[in-house]
Amino acid sequence: MSDALSDDGSDVNHDDTQEDVMTPAELIAKLEEAWLNEKFSPELLENKSEVVECVMEQLSHMEANLQRVKKGDTKASIHRMEIDRIRFVLSSYLRARLQKEKSRGEGDPSLLSPEEFAFAKEYYANTETYLKAIALKRMPPNLQTVDMLKAVPEPCLDSFVFLRVKEKQENILVEPETDDQREYAVDLEEGSQHLMRYRTIAPLVSIGAVQLI
Repeated sequence: MSDALSDDGSDVNHDDTQEDVMTPAELIAKLEEAWLNEKFSPELLENKSEVVECVMEQLSHMEANLQRVKKGDTKASIHRMEIDRIRFVLSSYLRARLQKEKSRGEGDPSLLSPEEFAFAKEYYANTETYLKAIALKRMPPNLQTVDMLKAVPEPCLDSFVFLRVKEKQENILVEPETDDQREYAVDLEEGSQHLMRYRTIAPLVSIGAVQLI
């Protein structure tokens, strides 16, 4: 999936042996889905570094194509608006992940790209150094150490989220609101929208069966 794609959906390298080649439209749709999931999920999700890399390659290709368009051509303004839209989605996705990494310390390395993990480690170390220099050294000796990991807030997996079902799901167990209630199973029909506890549908988000909205 690392080969660049033209803005008309063709593979620039024309590699017929490659099987799962996405068109630019499908690629951008994947990025938009990842952004919304990351934006509305209370927890940090698995990184989509392959999608990010392909989108960045696609943007470079589109920029190069734009340079060849004659000045005054109406197509140029349309292509520029699309490039700006894609850049907005890409930056919004990365910003959503960055905010979660900063608020939750180093995070789970399995969910981060190498670049994200390096940033998280550096941010964690800098925060600890800053706290020690500014505040902790002025505290009583028994209060001059702090467990940074314990200070990291846990994501609220019991928060409610809106979702759209992409693939029909049967017998999804819904946790009771109170101890007096019992668990019950629901079927999620394709295309239907729901408001549900995130913990209930978190596995479905990870496999792409539902889309947070």
